[in-house]
Amino acid sequence: MPDRTLSHFSFLRFTRAHAKLDAATRQTLHEEFLAVLRGVAQRVEIYQVFPARGDVDILLWCAAGADQPADTAEFLTHFARAFNPFRRHLEPVETLFGLTRPSPYVPGKKPSGIDPLEGKRQRYLTVYPFVKTAAWYAMSREARQGMMNEHIKVGREYPDVDQMLLYSFGLQDQEFVVVYEMEDLSGYLQLVNELRGTEGRRFTQRDTPITTAVYHPAEETLALWR
Repeated sequence: MPDRTLSHFSFLRFTRAHAKLDAATRQTLHEEFLAVLRGVAQRVEIYQVFPARGDVDILLWCAAGADQPADTAEFLTHFARAFNPFRRHLEPVETLFGLTRPSPYVPGKKPSGIDPLEGKRQRYLTVYPFVKTAAWYAMSREARQGMMNEHIKVGREYPDVDQMLLYSFGLQDQEFVVVYEMEDLSGYLQLVNELRGTEGRRFTQRDTPITTAVYHPAEETLALWR
């Protein structure tokens, strides 16, 4: 696994032009779309979102190594070139992206509990942007570490819920992209509920919109709209 990886999430909805196609034409379009995208990133997954959200049909997760300075620029360029021919049938609602790096609060920990390139995908995925308040960054490192220790302790009580934290300072409006994977939503619900009660929660400025998605192999996800 590269030392640093890029994950890019595209929240997409099918257009009316797509709905007007016959089933055979839609299937061909889906096959072409998937084939082109698989040439853009090291790993491509397509998740079902609707009806968990009313404005998004599918979530496209592209992951690639980003150790070299040009890697991110090359991915973004190749993605735009690959996606643009399909804009008549797929409309972007939102995009989120960021890079992994070692946690400053857990020395020696791997950058990600989720392996975006090789790991087995779980049944559910949640993705959301995250922004801390200015007051958080004005505190001492020791004060922040204490609150993060509480946060980490809560997270370790839910070993069946995997997390990936992407850093996007200065790249988009958010500072982080938070990603969770799990087989059972009940443990995740309890985890998030407990985290709401931690001291560090007072320094959260924004952690919405949250998107919940269901994993299927990419071909099966697209077949839901065939």
